[in-house]
Amino acid sequence: MHTRFLTLSTLLLVLLTACTGRRTTADTQAETDLPAICQRDTLVALTLYSSTSYFLYRGEPMGFQYELCRQFADSLGVELVMKVAASPEELIRRLQAGEGDLIAYNLNVTNQRRDSLLFCGEETLSHQVLVQRTGRGVLKDVTDLPGKDVYVKPDRYLQRLTHLNNELGGGIRIHAVEADSISEEDLIEQVARGEIDYTVCDNEVARVNKTYFNNLDIRVNISFAQRSSWAVRRDEPLLAEAATEWFKRNKTSKAYAASARRYFEQTKRVAHASILSVKDGRISRFDDLFRKYAAHIGWDWRLLASLAYAESNFDPTVVSWAGARGLMQLMPRTARAMGVPEGKEDDPEESVKAAVNYIGRLDKSFSSITDTEERANFILASYNAGEGHVKDAIALAAKYGADPTRWKGNVEKYLKLKSHERYFNDPVCRNGYFRGEETCSFVADIRSRYHFYKEKIKH
Repeated sequence: MHTRFLTLSTLLLVLLTACTGRRTTADTQAETDLPAICQRDTLVALTLYSSTSYFLYRGEPMGFQYELCRQFADSLGVELVMKVAASPEELIRRLQAGEGDLIAYNLNVTNQRRDSLLFCGEETLSHQVLVQRTGRGVLKDVTDLPGKDVYVKPDRYLQRLTHLNNELGGGIRIHAVEADSISEEDLIEQVARGEIDYTVCDNEVARVNKTYFNNLDIRVNISFAQRSSWAVRRDEPLLAEAATEWFKRNKTSKAYAASARRYFEQTKRVAHASILSVKDGRISRFDDLFRKYAAHIGWDWRLLASLAYAESNFDPTVVSWAGARGLMQLMPRTARAMGVPEGKEDDPEESVKAAVNYIGRLDKSFSSITDTEERANFILASYNAGEGHVKDAIALAAKYGADPTRWKGNVEKYLKLKSHERYFNDPVCRNGYFRGEETCSFVADIRSRYHFYKEKIKH
């Protein structure tokens, strides 16, 4: 089908008439394109779960591509509905089957795909990078790789590294990590912790992970750039043009810049004091609040204090990269649901009271776990990750023969595995991709600090 390209002025006229309900004499093709989307007031976007495109965090939808797609839908005046596929190939099949209007994912541009798709939106250039630690001895070029040990997953990273090794005449010691229990992000974390020296991943994934581990150097490219962008069916030229023009107009907007900063620049970790003060038998200036409200849920107030330290470092004014606020770092939707008045998110007592209400709800949700100490682990994990991801890990534990009522080495293990496609795409999982390692460390840190508090402060 011949694609009709619109000038910007014509496009804006079509958008205006389509999204205000007035019919135009444009060709009948438009009746199944952008005007139809505006008439039903819904844009259905297809995507994949990943750390850069779409995921759920504390019950809230997140992801760079998700936020851009939401902004685009807002510009059209329509609601956004997200549908998740398991692979790029499934994205294309479902788009062609009419299950969605748009692929909101950076799909690699190929001549074969151009035969059936219109690529649109912002064209990005992606490439693979070497992930290493900063400091002395950092490699400056791929020609420094011979003689070095590089650990990669047996997929496109292994293929590119093998080709590069041949181009350099050999010498790179390549280790293919085939274990299902280790993902590309696990390898990145191993580099950050000094367990291995080098791995390879896509530059966007590397940029996201650098916000978790600031000791990473990701400046060395090891592949040529690959073009990628959003895509629509070939019978949706108006939607394609609208997406492309929207990106052109909004690339320098505050909303776009804020989304880019949230995922690729802002640190994901709370800055904590290196020494915990328990001077004069006090943990913080909020101890009285912890004592008062912990009693409502039968918790030791020192455990609640340990949670607050992990969340905010006892700073009631802090705002996280994801938008969580206050002493107990509640997400906006959770804060409203738990009774925090608008404008009171930074009020310490309102924050603690709402957090305790939320913990009480989680306690009921996990009431089938009869051991109260075990149940507290599940509650802490849900507080950090969102209940849905913990429930997914429980389902995975049950499926693979682990104890779904035990945290350490059981459900904990499967929460960590939720960053792997095999597990987050498992039919028993309803909430997709998640960086479980962060939450498991969160629970362990709170428990360790709680025991320290109990030793130093006697009720």
